[in-house]
Amino acid sequence: MSTPAHFAPWQARAYTQLAAVLDAGRMGHGVLFAGAAGLGKRAVAERLAQRALCRTRDADGEPCGTCKSCQLFAAGTHPDYADVSFILNKEGTRMRTEIVIDQIRELSERLALTPQYGGAQVALLEPADAINNAAGNALLKTLEEPHPGRYLWLITAHPARLSATIRSRCQRVEFRLPPRDEAVAWLAAQGHPTAVATEALDAARGHPGLADAWIRSDGLALRRQVASDLDKLERGTAGALATAQAWVADEHAALRLSHAADIALERSAAAGRTGLTDAGRTRSLAAWFDAANRTRELLRTTVRADLAVTELLLAWRGDAPSAGVKGGRA
Repeated sequence: MSTPAHFAPWQARAYTQLAAVLDAGRMGHGVLFAGAAGLGKRAVAERLAQRALCRTRDADGEPCGTCKSCQLFAAGTHPDYADVSFILNKEGTRMRTEIVIDQIRELSERLALTPQYGGAQVALLEPADAINNAAGNALLKTLEEPHPGRYLWLITAHPARLSATIRSRCQRVEFRLPPRDEAVAWLAAQGHPTAVATEALDAARGHPGLADAWIRSDGLALRRQVASDLDKLERGTAGALATAQAWVADEHAALRLSHAADIALERSAAAGRTGLTDAGRTRSLAAWFDAANRTRELLRTTVRADLAVTELLLAWRGDAPSAGVKGGRA
């Protein structure tokens, strides 16, 4: 069985396995594509959808790319394919931050129809963890009443946010981080120097997609700046408030907090490896890692970002009584 040439090795493995299941008629109505963001879950799901919808597949079972079905799929207008994600709010002023019940009801009605091209019907829902409670209940009903040849594929980097009942109704496909050697080789194949690729992969904790994105978008430079800021705070040569204001001044605030959390984790692990572990410091770093991740989640709420990050940075410097983060309301 052939795989798309642009697939990374770990994507190709997942696709080959799933294509065989699809061709054998063993693909469930509901499938949960789970794994860290940036590993290519959606790319694999889209290729499988095209495979399921193509009416004149080639000798390897791959979509032909030229039939009417493939042309409509490429144009994003295939009547038997649905892509459910965030939509505009009722006022049309901004995108919603959750998937709502009306979207799931519309999807259910669509999946109940006879496929216009006489084959399958496929719907992708991403990010699946963004469905609200009412939408989740409606989705569960859809999963419990499958129609032959209808596929509902949920894509998420946070499967634990879905209800246990929804997860139990789906076949699960886990996208895992590839072996380090394979990841480094893939990054080199993208044109990245080995030293840079290795640094980025280490910073991304083995995640090649994330490492690639950071190299291409100066994410590594941002990480180095975050490390420098933390060092300055620890030495007392920078202020927590000024640093926090700089961290939240643009669209990279969440990424800075992600880098900061990872740096705390790395330093805690490094201290353990060198035998210089201070039990109190290790606990403090672990608590700060958790606090940094909580603060990153708070950025999605109405919490005053500068105040929440200031409190976090005070805890790093040791001026706060603990690493707990309360934050202020806007």
